[in-house]
Amino acid sequence: MEYLIELGKKAVTAGKFLASVTTKNKDKALLAMADALESNTEKILEGNAIDLALAEEGGKTAAYLDRLRLDLSRIKGMADGLRDAAALVDPIGQTLEIINRPNGLIIEKRRVPLGVIGIIYESRPNVTSDAAGLCIKTGNAVILRGSSMALKSNIAIVDIMREALDKIGFPADCVQLVKDTDRKTAVALMQLNEYIDVLIPRGTASLINEVVKNSTVPVIETGIGICHIYVSGDADISMAVDITVNAKTSKPSVCNAAEVLLVDESIAGEFLPLVNEGLSKFNVELRGCQKTLDILSNAIKASSEDFDTEFLDYIMAVKVVSGIDEAIDHINLHGTGHSEAIVTTDFKKGIRFQNEIDAAAVYVNASTRFTDGSEFGMGAEIGISTQMLHARGPMGLKELTSYKYVITGNGQIR
Repeated sequence: MEYLIELGKKAVTAGKFLASVTTKNKDKALLAMADALESNTEKILEGNAIDLALAEEGGKTAAYLDRLRLDLSRIKGMADGLRDAAALVDPIGQTLEIINRPNGLIIEKRRVPLGVIGIIYESRPNVTSDAAGLCIKTGNAVILRGSSMALKSNIAIVDIMREALDKIGFPADCVQLVKDTDRKTAVALMQLNEYIDVLIPRGTASLINEVVKNSTVPVIETGIGICHIYVSGDADISMAVDITVNAKTSKPSVCNAAEVLLVDESIAGEFLPLVNEGLSKFNVELRGCQKTLDILSNAIKASSEDFDTEFLDYIMAVKVVSGIDEAIDHINLHGTGHSEAIVTTDFKKGIRFQNEIDAAAVYVNASTRFTDGSEFGMGAEIGISTQMLHARGPMGLKELTSYKYVITGNGQIR
Protein backbone atom coordinates (compact mmCIF):
# COMPACT_ATOMS: atom_id res chain seq x y z
CA MET A 1 0.00 0.00 0.00
CA GLU A 2 1.49 3.30 -1.15
CA TYR A 3 0.30 5.15 1.94
CA LEU A 4 2.20 2.82 4.30
CA ILE A 5 5.26 2.66 2.07
CA GLU A 6 5.48 6.43 2.24
CA LEU A 7 5.24 6.31 6.04
CA GLY A 8 7.93 3.63 6.06
CA LYS A 9 10.33 5.62 3.90
CA LYS A 10 9.90 8.69 6.08
CA ALA A 11 10.45 6.60 9.23
CA VAL A 12 13.69 5.11 7.89
CA THR A 13 15.02 8.59 7.10
CA ALA A 14 13.98 9.88 10.53
CA GLY A 15 15.52 6.82 12.19
CA LYS A 16 18.89 7.54 10.59
CA PHE A 17 18.68 11.08 11.93
CA LEU A 18 17.81 9.90 15.44
CA ALA A 19 20.61 7.34 15.53
CA SER A 20 23.18 10.14 15.39
CA VAL A 21 21.49 12.58 17.80
CA THR A 22 23.13 13.29 21.15
CA THR A 23 21.44 12.41 24.40
CA LYS A 24 21.16 16.11 25.24
CA ASN A 25 19.21 16.84 22.09
CA LYS A 26 16.97 13.78 22.44
CA ASP A 27 16.11 14.91 25.95
CA LYS A 28 15.42 18.40 24.62
CA ALA A 29 12.94 16.87 22.17
CA LEU A 30 11.19 14.91 24.91
CA LEU A 31 10.84 17.98 27.12
CA ALA A 32 9.48 20.00 24.21
CA MET A 33 6.90 17.30 23.50
CA ALA A 34 5.90 17.23 27.19
CA ASP A 35 5.43 20.98 27.35
CA ALA A 36 3.43 20.92 24.11
CA LEU A 37 1.01 18.29 25.45
CA GLU A 38 0.30 20.33 28.55
CA SER A 39 -0.08 23.52 26.51
CA ASN A 40 -2.64 21.89 24.22
CA THR A 41 -4.84 20.00 26.66
CA GLU A 42 -8.05 21.44 25.19
CA LYS A 43 -7.23 20.09 21.75
CA ILE A 44 -6.55 16.63 23.21
CA LEU A 45 -9.71 16.65 25.33
CA GLU A 46 -11.83 17.69 22.35
CA GLY A 47 -10.61 14.72 20.37
CA ASN A 48 -11.02 12.41 23.33
CA ALA A 49 -14.60 13.59 23.90
CA ILE A 50 -15.48 12.52 20.34
CA ASP A 51 -13.89 9.11 20.89
CA LEU A 52 -15.70 8.61 24.21
CA ALA A 53 -19.06 9.51 22.69
CA LEU A 54 -18.59 6.99 19.88
CA ALA A 55 -17.46 4.31 22.35
CA GLU A 56 -20.51 4.91 24.56
CA GLU A 57 -22.80 4.71 21.54
CA GLY A 58 -21.08 1.44 20.64
CA GLY A 59 -21.95 -0.03 24.04
CA LYS A 60 -18.39 -0.32 25.33
CA THR A 61 -17.94 -1.41 28.95
CA ALA A 62 -17.11 0.92 31.82
CA ALA A 63 -13.62 -0.61 32.01
CA TYR A 64 -13.08 0.08 28.30
CA LEU A 65 -14.27 3.66 28.67
CA ASP A 66 -11.90 4.13 31.60
CA ARG A 67 -8.94 2.99 29.48
CA LEU A 68 -9.98 5.40 26.74
CA ARG A 69 -10.80 8.43 28.89
CA LEU A 70 -8.37 11.35 29.25
CA ASP A 71 -8.57 14.25 31.70
CA LEU A 72 -6.23 16.97 32.90
CA SER A 73 -4.56 14.63 35.37
CA ARG A 74 -3.95 11.92 32.78
CA ILE A 75 -2.59 14.38 30.23
CA LYS A 76 -0.23 15.71 32.89
CA GLY A 77 0.76 12.10 33.53
CA MET A 78 1.55 11.68 29.84
CA ALA A 79 3.70 14.82 29.88
CA ASP A 80 5.43 13.70 33.07
CA GLY A 81 6.11 10.34 31.44
CA LEU A 82 8.05 12.11 28.69
CA ARG A 83 9.96 14.13 31.28
CA ASP A 84 10.76 10.95 33.19
CA ALA A 85 12.10 9.39 29.98
CA ALA A 86 14.32 12.44 29.49
CA ALA A 87 15.75 11.93 32.99
CA LEU A 88 16.64 8.29 32.38
CA VAL A 89 20.13 7.14 31.42
CA ASP A 90 20.46 6.86 27.64
CA PRO A 91 21.45 3.29 26.77
CA ILE A 92 22.54 4.10 23.22
CA GLY A 93 26.30 3.90 22.80
CA GLN A 94 26.82 2.00 26.04
CA THR A 95 29.63 -0.54 25.98
CA LEU A 96 28.26 -3.92 27.03
CA GLU A 97 31.48 -5.88 26.78
CA ILE A 98 35.09 -5.51 25.61
CA ILE A 99 36.99 -8.54 24.37
CA ASN A 100 40.76 -8.30 23.97
CA ARG A 101 41.89 -11.03 21.58
CA PRO A 102 45.38 -12.63 21.65
CA ASN A 103 45.99 -11.28 18.14
CA GLY A 104 45.56 -7.70 19.35
CA LEU A 105 42.01 -7.12 18.09
CA ILE A 106 39.82 -5.11 20.46
CA ILE A 107 36.16 -6.13 20.11
CA GLU A 108 33.55 -3.86 21.69
CA LYS A 109 29.89 -4.82 22.03
CA ARG A 110 27.91 -1.56 21.84
CA ARG A 111 24.21 -0.70 22.19
CA VAL A 112 22.47 0.69 19.11
CA PRO A 113 18.86 1.55 18.19
CA LEU A 114 16.62 -1.10 16.64
CA GLY A 115 15.74 1.30 13.80
CA VAL A 116 12.03 1.67 13.04
CA ILE A 117 9.54 0.30 15.54
CA GLY A 118 5.90 -0.30 14.67
CA ILE A 119 3.40 -0.35 17.54
CA ILE A 120 -0.16 -1.63 17.16
CA TYR A 121 -2.33 -0.98 20.19
CA GLU A 122 -5.89 -0.51 21.33
CA SER A 123 -7.82 1.97 23.40
CA ARG A 124 -5.26 3.64 25.70
CA PRO A 125 -4.28 7.04 24.23
CA ASN A 126 -1.51 7.43 26.80
CA VAL A 127 0.37 4.65 24.98
CA THR A 128 0.76 7.11 22.09
CA SER A 129 2.98 9.50 24.02
CA ASP A 130 4.69 6.80 26.09
CA ALA A 131 5.73 4.86 22.99
CA ALA A 132 6.88 7.96 21.14
CA GLY A 133 8.97 9.12 24.08
CA LEU A 134 10.70 5.79 24.67
CA CYS A 135 11.43 5.34 20.98
CA ILE A 136 12.96 8.80 20.61
CA LYS A 137 15.06 8.34 23.76
CA THR A 138 16.49 5.16 22.25
CA GLY A 139 17.03 6.65 18.80
CA ASN A 140 14.22 4.73 17.13
CA ALA A 141 11.65 6.16 14.73
CA VAL A 142 8.13 4.93 15.47
CA ILE A 143 5.02 4.22 13.43
CA LEU A 144 1.93 4.07 15.66
CA ARG A 145 -1.33 2.36 14.80
CA GLY A 146 -4.02 2.79 17.44
CA SER A 147 -7.64 1.66 17.40
CA SER A 148 -10.47 3.37 15.56
CA MET A 149 -12.12 4.12 18.92
CA ALA A 150 -9.17 6.30 19.98
CA LEU A 151 -8.45 7.83 16.58
CA LYS A 152 -9.33 11.46 17.35
CA SER A 153 -7.37 11.36 20.62
CA ASN A 154 -4.33 9.84 18.94
CA ILE A 155 -4.40 12.29 16.03
CA ALA A 156 -4.43 15.22 18.46
CA ILE A 157 -1.59 13.81 20.56
CA VAL A 158 0.61 12.92 17.59
CA ASP A 159 0.01 16.22 15.79
CA ILE A 160 1.04 18.12 18.93
CA MET A 161 4.22 16.04 19.40
CA ARG A 162 5.16 16.31 15.72
CA GLU A 163 4.79 20.08 15.81
CA ALA A 164 6.99 20.24 18.90
CA LEU A 165 9.67 18.15 17.19
CA ASP A 166 9.58 20.31 14.10
CA LYS A 167 10.01 23.49 16.13
CA ILE A 168 13.31 22.29 17.62
CA GLY A 169 14.72 21.03 14.33
CA PHE A 170 13.86 17.33 14.56
CA PRO A 171 12.10 15.57 11.67
CA ALA A 172 8.40 15.41 12.56
CA ASP A 173 8.46 11.94 11.00
CA CYS A 174 10.30 10.56 14.02
CA VAL A 175 6.71 9.96 15.18
CA GLN A 176 4.02 8.94 12.71
CA LEU A 177 0.45 7.71 13.10
CA VAL A 178 -1.42 5.41 10.75
CA LYS A 179 -4.73 7.24 10.42
CA ASP A 180 -6.38 4.56 8.29
CA THR A 181 -7.86 2.13 10.84
CA ASP A 182 -9.10 -0.42 8.29
CA ARG A 183 -8.04 -3.99 9.14
CA LYS A 184 -6.42 -4.43 5.71
CA THR A 185 -4.16 -1.48 6.46
CA ALA A 186 -3.17 -3.01 9.79
CA VAL A 187 -2.26 -6.31 8.10
CA ALA A 188 -0.26 -4.43 5.46
CA LEU A 189 1.64 -2.67 8.27
CA MET A 190 2.46 -6.06 9.77
CA GLN A 191 4.13 -7.01 6.50
CA LEU A 192 6.15 -3.84 5.91
CA ASN A 193 9.43 -5.70 6.32
CA GLU A 194 11.42 -3.36 4.12
CA TYR A 195 10.86 -0.45 6.48
CA ILE A 196 9.89 -1.74 9.95
CA ASP A 197 12.48 -3.58 12.02
CA VAL A 198 10.25 -4.84 14.82
CA LEU A 199 6.54 -4.79 15.63
CA ILE A 200 5.12 -4.55 19.16
CA PRO A 201 1.41 -5.25 19.73
CA ARG A 202 -0.33 -4.05 22.90
CA GLY A 203 -3.87 -5.01 23.76
CA THR A 204 -6.24 -7.94 23.99
CA ALA A 205 -5.48 -11.55 23.20
CA SER A 206 -7.33 -11.28 19.88
CA LEU A 207 -5.20 -8.31 18.79
CA ILE A 208 -1.93 -9.97 19.79
CA ASN A 209 -2.90 -13.26 18.13
CA GLU A 210 -3.87 -11.37 14.97
CA VAL A 211 -0.47 -9.69 14.83
CA VAL A 212 1.46 -12.90 15.50
CA LYS A 213 -0.59 -14.74 12.86
CA ASN A 214 -0.28 -12.15 10.09
CA SER A 215 3.01 -10.38 10.69
CA THR A 216 6.09 -11.05 8.60
CA VAL A 217 7.91 -8.33 10.56
CA PRO A 218 9.57 -9.73 13.73
CA VAL A 219 7.16 -9.41 16.68
CA ILE A 220 7.76 -8.86 20.38
CA GLU A 221 4.60 -10.04 22.12
CA THR A 222 3.34 -7.94 24.99
CA GLY A 223 0.96 -10.63 26.11
CA ILE A 224 -2.28 -10.55 28.00
CA GLY A 225 -2.26 -11.02 31.74
CA ILE A 226 -4.25 -13.88 33.18
CA CYS A 227 -2.45 -13.40 36.49
CA HIS A 228 -2.98 -15.65 39.51
CA ILE A 229 -2.78 -15.21 43.27
CA TYR A 230 -2.20 -18.55 45.00
CA VAL A 231 -2.86 -18.57 48.76
CA SER A 232 -1.01 -21.45 50.37
CA GLY A 233 -2.40 -23.24 53.40
CA ASP A 234 0.31 -21.74 55.60
CA ALA A 235 -0.24 -18.14 54.41
CA ASP A 236 -0.61 -15.14 56.68
CA ILE A 237 -4.35 -14.61 56.10
CA SER A 238 -4.33 -10.87 56.66
CA MET A 239 -1.46 -10.46 54.19
CA ALA A 240 -3.20 -12.72 51.69
CA VAL A 241 -6.39 -10.65 51.86
CA ASP A 242 -4.50 -7.39 51.36
CA ILE A 243 -2.49 -8.73 48.41
CA THR A 244 -5.53 -10.25 46.70
CA VAL A 245 -7.68 -7.14 47.08
CA ASN A 246 -4.88 -4.91 45.83
CA ALA A 247 -4.02 -7.16 42.88
CA LYS A 248 -7.64 -7.28 41.76
CA THR A 249 -9.04 -3.84 42.55
CA SER A 250 -6.29 -1.18 42.53
CA LYS A 251 -6.63 -0.96 38.74
CA PRO A 252 -8.53 -3.89 37.23
CA SER A 253 -8.26 -2.69 33.63
CA VAL A 254 -4.51 -3.34 33.33
CA CYS A 255 -2.62 -6.50 32.39
CA ASN A 256 -0.90 -6.97 35.78
CA ALA A 257 -4.21 -7.11 37.67
CA ALA A 258 -5.03 -10.54 39.12
CA GLU A 259 -7.81 -12.44 37.35
CA VAL A 260 -7.73 -15.78 39.20
CA LEU A 261 -7.54 -16.66 42.89
CA LEU A 262 -6.35 -20.12 43.92
CA VAL A 263 -6.78 -21.15 47.56
CA ASP A 264 -5.60 -24.23 49.43
CA GLU A 265 -8.59 -26.26 50.63
CA SER A 266 -7.06 -26.39 54.14
CA ILE A 267 -7.48 -22.62 54.50
CA ALA A 268 -10.40 -21.91 52.14
CA GLY A 269 -13.13 -21.95 54.79
CA GLU A 270 -11.36 -19.28 56.82
CA PHE A 271 -9.82 -17.21 54.04
CA LEU A 272 -12.55 -16.95 51.41
CA PRO A 273 -15.13 -15.17 53.59
CA LEU A 274 -12.51 -12.60 54.61
CA VAL A 275 -11.24 -11.91 51.09
CA ASN A 276 -14.85 -11.84 49.89
CA GLU A 277 -15.56 -9.09 52.43
CA GLY A 278 -12.62 -7.06 51.12
CA LEU A 279 -13.49 -7.57 47.46
CA SER A 280 -17.19 -6.85 48.01
CA LYS A 281 -16.32 -3.26 48.91
CA PHE A 282 -15.42 -2.87 45.23
CA ASN A 283 -18.41 -4.94 44.00
CA VAL A 284 -16.14 -7.65 42.63
CA GLU A 285 -18.08 -10.52 41.08
CA LEU A 286 -16.65 -13.89 42.12
CA ARG A 287 -16.98 -16.85 39.77
CA GLY A 288 -16.04 -19.97 41.67
CA CYS A 289 -15.65 -23.72 41.52
CA GLN A 290 -18.15 -25.89 43.43
CA LYS A 291 -16.04 -25.83 46.60
CA THR A 292 -16.02 -22.04 46.44
CA LEU A 293 -19.82 -22.00 46.04
CA ASP A 294 -20.14 -24.20 49.12
CA ILE A 295 -18.35 -21.49 51.15
CA LEU A 296 -19.54 -18.26 49.54
CA SER A 297 -23.25 -17.80 48.93
CA ASN A 298 -22.73 -14.72 46.73
CA ALA A 299 -20.34 -16.43 44.28
CA ILE A 300 -21.67 -17.66 40.95
CA LYS A 301 -20.63 -20.86 39.24
CA ALA A 302 -17.55 -20.44 37.08
CA SER A 303 -17.41 -21.81 33.56
CA SER A 304 -14.23 -23.44 32.27
CA GLU A 305 -13.68 -20.35 30.10
CA ASP A 306 -13.54 -18.11 33.18
CA PHE A 307 -10.16 -19.58 34.09
CA ASP A 308 -8.80 -18.59 30.67
CA THR A 309 -10.24 -15.07 30.55
CA GLU A 310 -8.54 -11.72 31.06
CA PHE A 311 -11.54 -9.89 32.52
CA LEU A 312 -9.93 -6.43 32.90
CA ASP A 313 -12.90 -5.70 35.12
CA TYR A 314 -14.22 -6.23 38.66
CA ILE A 315 -14.56 -9.97 38.09
CA MET A 316 -12.41 -12.74 39.54
CA ALA A 317 -12.39 -16.50 39.04
CA VAL A 318 -11.82 -18.57 42.20
CA LYS A 319 -10.69 -22.19 42.56
CA VAL A 320 -10.03 -24.24 45.66
CA VAL A 321 -6.99 -26.47 45.13
CA SER A 322 -5.52 -29.40 47.02
CA GLY A 323 -2.10 -27.82 47.45
CA ILE A 324 0.92 -26.34 45.73
CA ASP A 325 1.21 -29.14 43.17
CA GLU A 326 -2.27 -28.47 41.79
CA ALA A 327 -1.72 -24.70 41.98
CA ILE A 328 1.49 -24.84 39.96
CA ASP A 329 -0.06 -27.20 37.40
CA HIS A 330 -3.12 -24.97 37.05
CA ILE A 331 -1.07 -21.78 36.60
CA ASN A 332 1.31 -23.30 34.06
CA LEU A 333 -1.68 -24.64 32.11
CA HIS A 334 -3.90 -21.54 32.23
CA GLY A 335 -1.45 -18.68 32.79
CA THR A 336 -0.21 -16.41 30.04
CA GLY A 337 3.38 -16.05 31.21
CA HIS A 338 2.82 -12.57 32.66
CA SER A 339 2.78 -12.32 36.48
CA GLU A 340 2.01 -14.93 39.14
CA ALA A 341 2.10 -14.74 42.95
CA ILE A 342 2.13 -17.05 45.94
CA VAL A 343 1.31 -16.00 49.50
CA THR A 344 3.13 -18.27 51.93
CA THR A 345 5.17 -18.31 55.14
CA ASP A 346 7.08 -21.38 53.94
CA PHE A 347 10.38 -20.23 52.40
CA LYS A 348 10.88 -23.50 50.50
CA LYS A 349 7.40 -23.27 48.96
CA GLY A 350 8.14 -19.76 47.81
CA ILE A 351 11.39 -20.81 46.16
CA ARG A 352 9.73 -23.81 44.53
CA PHE A 353 6.93 -21.61 43.17
CA GLN A 354 9.43 -19.16 41.70
CA ASN A 355 11.45 -21.96 40.14
CA GLU A 356 8.58 -23.95 38.64
CA ILE A 357 6.21 -21.23 37.45
CA ASP A 358 6.80 -20.18 33.84
CA ALA A 359 6.14 -16.44 33.80
CA ALA A 360 7.96 -13.17 33.22
CA ALA A 361 7.45 -12.11 36.85
CA VAL A 362 6.94 -14.52 39.77
CA TYR A 363 6.19 -13.09 43.21
CA VAL A 364 6.37 -14.37 46.76
CA ASN A 365 4.19 -12.37 49.19
CA ALA A 366 3.60 -9.36 46.94
CA SER A 367 0.93 -8.09 44.55
CA THR A 368 1.19 -8.76 40.82
CA ARG A 369 0.49 -5.05 40.32
CA PHE A 370 4.21 -4.35 40.67
CA THR A 371 5.00 -5.72 37.20
CA ASP A 372 5.67 -2.34 35.70
CA GLY A 373 8.74 -0.59 34.34
CA SER A 374 8.48 2.27 36.80
CA GLU A 375 7.94 -0.01 39.80
CA PHE A 376 10.96 -2.08 38.72
CA GLY A 377 13.09 1.08 38.67
CA MET A 378 13.42 1.00 34.88
CA GLY A 379 11.30 4.06 34.13
CA ALA A 380 8.51 4.01 31.59
CA GLU A 381 7.87 0.87 29.56
CA ILE A 382 6.64 0.04 26.09
CA GLY A 383 4.78 -3.00 27.43
CA ILE A 384 5.23 -6.30 29.28
CA SER A 385 6.76 -9.00 27.11
CA THR A 386 5.59 -12.55 27.87
CA GLN A 387 7.85 -14.29 25.38
CA MET A 388 11.48 -15.37 25.73
CA LEU A 389 12.97 -13.39 22.82
CA HIS A 390 14.06 -10.62 22.41
CA ALA A 391 12.91 -9.36 25.82
CA ARG A 392 10.86 -10.59 28.77
CA GLY A 393 8.90 -8.66 31.38
CA PRO A 394 8.73 -4.85 31.46
CA MET A 395 10.27 -3.46 28.29
CA GLY A 396 12.11 -0.27 29.14
CA LEU A 397 14.80 1.58 27.25
CA LYS A 398 17.37 -1.22 27.10
CA GLU A 399 14.79 -3.58 25.61
CA LEU A 400 14.31 -1.15 22.69
CA THR A 401 17.93 -1.52 21.64
CA SER A 402 20.09 -4.03 19.84
CA TYR A 403 23.88 -4.10 19.70
CA LYS A 404 26.71 -4.26 17.24
CA TYR A 405 30.35 -5.26 17.48
CA VAL A 406 32.91 -2.52 16.88
CA ILE A 407 36.37 -3.96 16.21
CA THR A 408 39.67 -2.09 16.28
CA GLY A 409 42.87 -3.57 14.91
CA ASN A 410 46.35 -2.57 13.85
CA GLY A 411 46.75 -4.43 10.60
CA GLN A 412 45.61 -7.94 11.56
CA ILE A 413 44.72 -10.32 8.74
CA ARG A 414 43.33 -13.84 8.91
